[in-house]
Amino acid sequence: MRIIEPSELILNPNGSIFHLHLKPEDVADKVILVGDPGRVDTVAKFFSKIELTVSNREFKTTTGFFNGKRISVVSTGIGTDNIDIVVNELDALVNIDLEKRQVKEKHRQLTIVRLGTSGALQADIPVDCFVSTNIAVGFDGLLNFYDGRNRVSDLAMEAAFLKHTNWKPLLAKPYFVHSNTELVELFKEITVQGVTISAPGFYGPQGRVLRLPLADSDLNNSIESFRYNDLKITNFEMESSAINGLSLLLGHSSITICAIIANRILKTASADYKSNIKKLIEQALQRLTK
Repeated sequence: MRIIEPSELILNPNGSIFHLHLKPEDVADKVILVGDPGRVDTVAKFFSKIELTVSNREFKTTTGFFNGKRISVVSTGIGTDNIDIVVNELDALVNIDLEKRQVKEKHRQLTIVRLGTSGALQADIPVDCFVSTNIAVGFDGLLNFYDGRNRVSDLAMEAAFLKHTNWKPLLAKPYFVHSNTELVELFKEITVQGVTISAPGFYGPQGRVLRLPLADSDLNNSIESFRYNDLKITNFEMESSAINGLSLLLGHSSITICAIIANRILKTASADYKSNIKKLIEQALQRLTK
């Protein structure tokens, strides 16, 4: 079997994986991802028992129990570049023998659910609702670096989108990746079904203008008007595409659920989004452990 060299799989002196500082036994089969390290504590307050808390840079992990079921919550920071670290390292912890530096013969599947915040791109999506990312659209280009990108992407929807938006060749080619169907069904009752764009930035990539003009000032209008069968783009955030893409390539189940804190079309914003996030966390934990 192939040996994974130390330069490719970096471990800390105590045997934990490089960025997350976790060991294989620290990770539960069900993992909640949040962006803000402070939100790890918000999730953990719902736990009846906490096994461990490990922190390094923006990556903070707490593993504990809710309804008698073991769950890990991990903060990722912002952006798909951090998701590349988190998902690859979580997978390595459960599917690579770190001592032998070899892929294990038996694959262990993780259930990965990101709980975050987002801005709506359609007027009929109200602030403070929850949007389920049934399809994640990657403006980030991350998945294009991995073999199998086309295998896990909805190429027909991608082609329709490129044509509709007259996509600029200097931009990274977007990819469209479906969430796990069982997780979509699990959260269907409490969410608006969505197609979510993961942008590689908060300002220009999401159409915001401060001092720098946009390369394509009409892109957000094209996004809003795009239709594919009965689907339309519902919201912007910054992580779901990499979560879905890497999870599918690595054999894990994933979905993103976001609380809508602003509507970009109506120019409205939530008056108390933190309380709404707590409601989302509790409902997600209930569904993941029922």
